Amino acid sequence: MTIAAGMGAAGMGATGWVVTDALERDNDFCNACHLQPGAPLHIGIRQRYDSRAPLDLAGVHAAAGGRVGPDGSFRCIDCHGGVGVVGRTRVKLLAAKDAFWYAVGHFEEPEGMAWPLLDEDCSQCHASFEKSGRVAGEGSGPPPFHSFGVHNVALGVACVECHRSHQTGGTPELYYLQPARVREQCARCHSEFD
Repeated sequence: MTIAAGMGAAGMGATGWVVTDALERDNDFCNACHLQPGAPLHIGIRQRYDSRAPLDLAGVHAAAGGRVGPDGSFRCIDCHGGVGVVGRTRVKLLAAKDAFWYAVGHFEEPEGMAWPLLDEDCSQCHASFEKSGRVAGEGSGPPPFHSFGVHNVALGVACVECHRSHQTGGTPELYYLQPARVREQCARCHSEFD
């Protein structure tokens, strides 16, 4: 490969990175590929996300707003953009692969995330945990998970193992946590939850 070809490829890559950074700030751009007829995954996700009576945890984020969107909105890319150089590169590579298959007419709507969210995707906004963890008006019951320091360091339980953003059900007052799913995670260390 000649130096000119290498420089051209590097320039195209950098341009593509900047252009996609701008495009992916718009939820409609993300959904341009992910809202195909008959593909229920992203259609349902987008409908729940846009509902102003939140139906899942992602809807709570969208309704709360206050992130970096031009109108103060919370956007898909705010969670799904990857954190740091490695995270962003991971997302860009997957997006490039999807864009290629979409352009040649062979894109298939995924049934789930190829690369799940990582804790750093959550902690970019949720840097610390509410230590009391109590819901207003509730003062009884066992101490909440995050009130124990051991639960907040290298436990091996990822945020998304309990906090499922795009799943319906669960308890709205507890930000759509699903008790059965949480107990399942607790049982990994606590036999009384089996």
